[in-house]
Amino acid sequence: MIFILADDQGFGDVGALNPESKIATPNIDRIASEGMIFGDAHTSSSVCTPTRYSILTGRYHWRTRLQKGVLGGFSPPLIAEDRLTIAGMLKQQGYTTSAVGKWHLGWNWPLRDGGDANDNGDFSKAYDKGWEVDYEAEIKNGPVDVGFDEFFGISASLDMPPYVFVRNRIPTEKATVEKAFHRKGPAGASFEAVDVLPSFTREAVKFIDANAKQEKPFFLYMPLNAPHTPIVPSKEWLGKSGINDYGDFTMQVDATVGTVLEALDRNGIKDETLIVFTTDNGCSPAANIPELEAAGHDQNFIFRGHKADIFDGGHRVPFIVRWPGKVKPGTRTEHLVGQLDFFATAAEITGAEIPGTAAEDSVSFLPTLLGQAQQPPRESIVSQSIGGYFAIRDGDWKLCLCPGSGGWSSPKPGRDDMSELPPMQLYDLSNDPGETNNLFEEQPERVAKMKSMMRAAIDQGRTTPGEKLANDVEIVMVKPIRSGKRKLTN
Repeated sequence: MIFILADDQGFGDVGALNPESKIATPNIDRIASEGMIFGDAHTSSSVCTPTRYSILTGRYHWRTRLQKGVLGGFSPPLIAEDRLTIAGMLKQQGYTTSAVGKWHLGWNWPLRDGGDANDNGDFSKAYDKGWEVDYEAEIKNGPVDVGFDEFFGISASLDMPPYVFVRNRIPTEKATVEKAFHRKGPAGASFEAVDVLPSFTREAVKFIDANAKQEKPFFLYMPLNAPHTPIVPSKEWLGKSGINDYGDFTMQVDATVGTVLEALDRNGIKDETLIVFTTDNGCSPAANIPELEAAGHDQNFIFRGHKADIFDGGHRVPFIVRWPGKVKPGTRTEHLVGQLDFFATAAEITGAEIPGTAAEDSVSFLPTLLGQAQQPPRESIVSQSIGGYFAIRDGDWKLCLCPGSGGWSSPKPGRDDMSELPPMQLYDLSNDPGETNNLFEEQPERVAKMKSMMRAAIDQGRTTPGEKLANDVEIVMVKPIRSGKRKLTN
């Protein structure tokens, strides 16, 4: 199994999903033509860290201390020591497991004078601590402590220090100089942002080559750094899209996917390998969305909003699965699924039994994948914006428990005046996929029902059958909105 997670790449940035796309993605399109497209697939959040937590644990991230935003490069681990991950589960099933890429789930950096680096929940104030880290000592509670046999990657986003590669538990070089790929911080002398995606690609291929002929099956989790900022396509990709650096970097991501596919072909294991391509949230404004649109490219297709938002453009993402001999080529489903459902799906594929205290929000979509489903695997899913605002689905209905975007687009909390907007938003996605017609005031009974569904999802500590579980912290269902002064205009 291979799970590729691109970073900040929108639904419309894949040719197979957007017929009018101006960015070529032939390799991702190949996975789609040889597999299944999920047209209604969602992340648990419209930003990085929470999405990764939900994928690896099969549990909503908002059950943890992370109620909004993301972690930083020096943040302590978000995954608890006793939490079963998909890697740990597959390892129990005899798989060799590897993570190659951007971790962004925290770990404990050792300090030279003892103890661990800890940003105390505010990563923006943690960078001075980075110079006190012992970069020759072992990190603790990282990927190889939560189920992965091996790891090669970076601690967080590529615009967050420290700028060093880590192999298993130890950096490949000491952070001895200061560099800034947006944020200043400790860096390895040889570390350059432009080299990161090619390095991840080489490491992934090396892992595939080493394990292709082994008796044990393997699981490769490949969370990329791209096309997230810093947007740094390699020299050979500069100008290739004809639009901007973001288009070029997105094409380089597709080339990385192609290199992975070629490794499967070359090793003769294509027909034995299930591969997923997806992204962690929608396209970021850092891509220069107006420039993309001027070129005729809709980065999030027909969906409203982008990264950070509660609108579908923030969390409806590409999710494409190829599994030769099992999944019918060139198929598409509109069954509602979440990335966190991959845990339960992998468990069903391998015959693993999930403990009652693990993957408590994960539902297997294997019947859908095999074309045998009589009904969707789920009717409801919860998503969250960068500000911690919730949305919940009930079939084609979507309730946003806030006015505005809850994120970065307009109406934006703290900037736009939302005092005259309804307190929540209700959309019928079957008729209004662009979320333009708020039916909150016309459908009070449906609103009440969906609020009750959200309350139950919180209070039960799970959304799958089983005993009631505790969340890690108290969760506020409807958060106060910060209304700004800028008047909204039509």
